[in-house]
Amino acid sequence: MSAVNHLSGLAAEDAVIRHYALPVAARRWRGPGGEIDLILREGAAVIFVEVKAGRRAARAPDARQIARIRASAAAWLGDEPLGQRTVCRFDVVLVEAGRVEIIANIL
Repeated sequence: MSAVNHLSGLAAEDAVIRHYALPVAARRWRGPGGEIDLILREGAAVIFVEVKAGRRAARAPDARQIARIRASAAAWLGDEPLGQRTVCRFDVVLVEAGRVEIIANIL
C-alpha cells in the first residue's frame, strides 16, 4: 500500500468516526479472519464497520470479505461479557469526495 493510499484510508476512517460520533473500541483490529476497519460502541452494542473509500466505495463486500469480517467479529465478541450474544451489527460505509454514506446492518 502506498503512503498516499494509507493516508487516504486514515482520512476516510476519521470522517466515518466523526460521522458516527460514537466511542471507538478499535481501529484496524486484526482478528483471525483479517482486519476490521473500525469497531464502535453504541451503549452495550458493538458496530463492526468496513470503510470503502474513493474508487473502492462503489464496490460492495464480496463473499470472501464478508466471511473474513464475520470470522474476526466472532473473535472480538469472544472477549465481550456476553460473548456471541452481544448485540452487534455490521455496517459498510462509503466515503467519496467528503461524502459519507452508511449502509447499516449489511451482513
